[in-house]
Amino acid sequence: MHPNPAFRKTPHSLNVAFARERAFGMLAVNDAAGPLASHVPFLLSEDGGSAQLHLVRSNPIARLCATPQPAVLAVLGPDGYISPDWYGMDDQVPTWNYVAVHLRGTLHRAKTETLDTLLERQSDFFERRLLPKTPWRPAKVPKGEMEKMMRMILPFRLEIVQVDGTWKLNQNKPEDVRRAAARHVAVDGYGHEVGALASLMRDPPGD
Repeated sequence: MHPNPAFRKTPHSLNVAFARERAFGMLAVNDAAGPLASHVPFLLSEDGGSAQLHLVRSNPIARLCATPQPAVLAVLGPDGYISPDWYGMDDQVPTWNYVAVHLRGTLHRAKTETLDTLLERQSDFFERRLLPKTPWRPAKVPKGEMEKMMRMILPFRLEIVQVDGTWKLNQNKPEDVRRAAARHVAVDGYGHEVGALASLMRDPPGD
């Protein structure tokens, strides 16, 4: 994450809200043979103190976490390349703007009996974003099939001790220069969710 203080002014509450709404990230832990990473959906508590998730039993992280392990859950938002030509200034170089929040803590194996509730809460969380679609429910799965699939996964809880957010949106540039770049990002941008990135660049949170 970029260390420039100009990109680290976003309030803790906004970093937590962003990660909770995004609800998908890269979980990383260290193994003796090297780093392990897995991309996972998760549920973040209201206070940002814990995240619930599940992993397939065969996932190396699941096997490693027979005992609690230090871990980081990296949550990425919109990102995109910024051409120096877009600033209208000659003394600039290319860069990449992005939003990212890192949730650091200890990953624990949760009790198996919590898996039912976790899966119901996760599916409900995402299904509500598809309204007016009738939400999917576990009861729609034929009897016995859900139990068979659930035997293949395990529940986990990340106890979070540190939340770090970087919102790199050209806050270190004059406002007119930043907004000029944002206009180009919206029309000509290369990256992920460039429309959302342009909107954030126009009015950076915490600026």
